[in-house]
Amino acid sequence: MLTTTPRDETKIHRAADLLGGLEILQFNVESLMDAHDLIVKGIPSEAIVHLFGQLGRVRISTSFVNAVGMSVRTMQRRRATPTGFLSLEQSGRAWKFAEIIARAMEVLGSKEAAESWLEQEALALDGRRPIDLLSTSAGVEIVEDLLGRLEYGVYT
Repeated sequence: MLTTTPRDETKIHRAADLLGGLEILQFNVESLMDAHDLIVKGIPSEAIVHLFGQLGRVRISTSFVNAVGMSVRTMQRRRATPTGFLSLEQSGRAWKFAEIIARAMEVLGSKEAAESWLEQEALALDGRRPIDLLSTSAGVEIVEDLLGRLEYGVYT
């Protein structure tokens, strides 16, 4: 049986809250398996609109929409009419984006600091911005690794 650590639970709850929680998701996400089931079911379009609304510094940009797997125009349509569900790929990427923000909030201390960090060029990323790397699974791994190094004070 897959167990969820208290740290995982915190990240899962924060990610779900960033996507609108039970009210918008209409799904109680308590574990990684629940997150998987939600993604397979499809995250409601309203959740991506809610996520975007939670972000003060991050704007609808090529980087943001690439990170969540849609075009700027599709994101604008979703904001205008937030009905239906995201595709499997978009749901997975939206969930991962919310998880990254949740982890950055934990490591950096606030949502504002996390957003600022996502938007700033990082020496450890060869001068790239973390948000720009979130469009690929390899880039997501690099950003997650960097957050782990920051958490433990390894700034390589």
